[in-house]
Amino acid sequence: MLIIGENIQILSPTVRTALDTRDAAFIQNLARRQANSGAQFIDLNIGPRKKDGPEVMSWLVDTVQAVTDAALSFDTTNVAAIEAGLQKVKRQAMINSTSADPDRMANVMPLVAKYKTKVIALAMGKEGIPPTAEGRVELAMNVLIPAAEEWGVPMEDFYVDPLTLTVVGMQEHAMHTLNAVRFFKQVASPPPMTVVGLSNVSNQVPTEGRSLINRTFLVMLMSVGLDAAILNPMDEEQNKWMRIIETRDDSTPLGKLLLTLYDRTAAMEELTPDDVDMKDPEQVAVWKTYQILTNKVIYAESYLRI
Repeated sequence: MLIIGENIQILSPTVRTALDTRDAAFIQNLARRQANSGAQFIDLNIGPRKKDGPEVMSWLVDTVQAVTDAALSFDTTNVAAIEAGLQKVKRQAMINSTSADPDRMANVMPLVAKYKTKVIALAMGKEGIPPTAEGRVELAMNVLIPAAEEWGVPMEDFYVDPLTLTVVGMQEHAMHTLNAVRFFKQVASPPPMTVVGLSNVSNQVPTEGRSLINRTFLVMLMSVGLDAAILNPMDEEQNKWMRIIETRDDSTPLGKLLLTLYDRTAAMEELTPDDVDMKDPEQVAVWKTYQILTNKVIYAESYLRI
């Protein structure tokens, strides 16, 4: 699976300060650590950055490429900043992102075609995110995929993102996101690639609980055809779970449960209590998190203690 490192992003106060002060050492350390942890792409999220976006992105590309050969993903609504970065890349880049909004599509797709980049296309339009998997698939079929064909973007470079919402107050959307990934792989031949912003599923969850939710959802998403994820590549437990799935490692009780979760989800079947050793705290944590993600139990910060 393609790993896009999420850690250079403007929502982080330390990253924002590093960008404002041009702290190259801080940015380079973060880029290097992500690449060393398995990220094939490094996402550069500078936000709108309306006043100095091109200058900041140009500096950021030079700074990151000085220490890693990982490819770069450009995450900003400032189209001029994206192009400033594209003019400096050494490898095929990715634009994160376009959408079904005609204005955004008109601004981004010419850059995708001109620089032959990969691109993430969000399953949302001017009206927002469709509430169901079927609505997101309809956008992909009627707007996003036709746009890729119109601009000559091969499906292997076209990543559709169904959009992931947090379990805090919106947990019913998790299964719509998962099913949208499943359906995206069935709507075209060849099908588009699929991607999610994984950590969005645990937004507003206390820090200590985020990784478990992220990595449980990741196992389920991998089972329905997820090709790429924007995530924290330095999460060692998450990397361990990915390895278990990719190598089919059933040498531990946890590994067996994760593979059962993967296989059941792929087959559109449910995990059951009989699959879980309720005396094993690790397995119980997976089971309880699965119930949150499938909207069987309402999320609360104390859900693992209940």
